[in-house]
Amino acid sequence: MDLSLFDERWFAIQVRPRHEFLAASILRHKGFREFLPTYKSKRQWSDRRKEIELPFFPGYIFCRFSSQVHAPILTTPGVIRIVGINSAIPDSEIEAIQAIVSLRIPATPCSYLKIGTRVQVIAGPLAGIQGILLSYRNHHSLILSVTLVQNSISVEIEHTNVTPIHENTYRPTDEEQRAICRQVA
Repeated sequence: MDLSLFDERWFAIQVRPRHEFLAASILRHKGFREFLPTYKSKRQWSDRRKEIELPFFPGYIFCRFSSQVHAPILTTPGVIRIVGINSAIPDSEIEAIQAIVSLRIPATPCSYLKIGTRVQVIAGPLAGIQGILLSYRNHHSLILSVTLVQNSISVEIEHTNVTPIHENTYRPTDEEQRAICRQVA
């Protein structure tokens, strides 16, 4: 069977806790294009301090494959399921996360947000990327979300480098923004 006949798209794969790196490695060795976005975090133990690499989306990895091909994915050690097999992740969401990771722009995981102003970056290294602008105490963050797995990452951005996508978007109140920032912290 010629798998190139099928359209490949990005899908989210749920994996067992702390099996993201193993599952991604095995999928790569099987010939799939996987994506495991990570960030560095400093951890303190009683005797030392260490910087470790953690996944932005714990419990999930992303893989590009045809929706017709399930068995090689599902038989991979650590894989629980393909999330929304009929719902591929838009390329733009994965490309935005890949840009953040490849440019090594400091970013941290944050809770998924449905409120806020949807914006597009118009200047700087992230020009063209769309996300949700969050503002709190004169600090501005761009929230990039993967809707299917309801997880997001936050990257600091200069508010003058963004423009609203729609004029009639919902604007959270100051109280809602403070609640969001408490969840993110």
